[in-house]
Amino acid sequence: MQIGTIECTITSTGPVGNFVPETRNLDVPFLFRDTAHARGVLDSPIGQEMLQRFPARGILAVAWLENGFRHMTNSRREVNTPADVRGLKVRTMENPVHMRAFQTLGALPTPMAFSELVPALQQGTVDGQENPIPVILNNNLNQVQRHLTLTGHVYSPAMLLCNPAFVNRLNADDRAALVQAGRDAAVANRARVTSDEQTGVDELRRRGMTVVTQVDSAAFQAALASGSAQIEQGLDSALLSRIREWRPGS
Repeated sequence: MQIGTIECTITSTGPVGNFVPETRNLDVPFLFRDTAHARGVLDSPIGQEMLQRFPARGILAVAWLENGFRHMTNSRREVNTPADVRGLKVRTMENPVHMRAFQTLGALPTPMAFSELVPALQQGTVDGQENPIPVILNNNLNQVQRHLTLTGHVYSPAMLLCNPAFVNRLNADDRAALVQAGRDAAVANRARVTSDEQTGVDELRRRGMTVVTQVDSAAFQAALASGSAQIEQGLDSALLSRIREWRPGS
């Protein structure tokens, strides 16, 4: 996209940190209290300042979208406690924050492209993976995974990104329409994620998955605390504090 081979893309922020490192701060486990907190931060000056980092890297960030909170699935056993994660080979995005977090839990993080995930699960190259409910549901991961645990360990934003040269070739009205379309897409996207999260668990259970819904988040946070310095290595501590302390109206 930077060189204009494609004009726009929608992507999770997982790989975006290779271009705009500030986005990696969003991948810290249990950074956000809930969906309202995550959406509020992205809509606030914090999120908007982050969008403004992209043009310097030859990318125009049009809008924040989302995938939702990430949850764990695997084919070996129910995950009820952090100890149950130990020894599982878990596919992660090629994202150092995610990888360090799963290492702290005693898992064996295995980064790979999403396009390689289903064959890797079928062949047993990895035991499990972690993704939001809409991704699990819409990609039929229930066909290659038996157990789902609603860990909600990381909020996963997505972004509408465009090639600046393409946008600059548009006339003023068309540029304004593109920006408005991005805003409208964010509203529609959030509504769809909310709907999928409300109905998706029952649907995945109907498809045969076992679902652990009562998760002791405090236990997972405590298990990760010992590795917090490593997990947050190279991140912006001041920015993380701003995100954690954000409240509506701030």
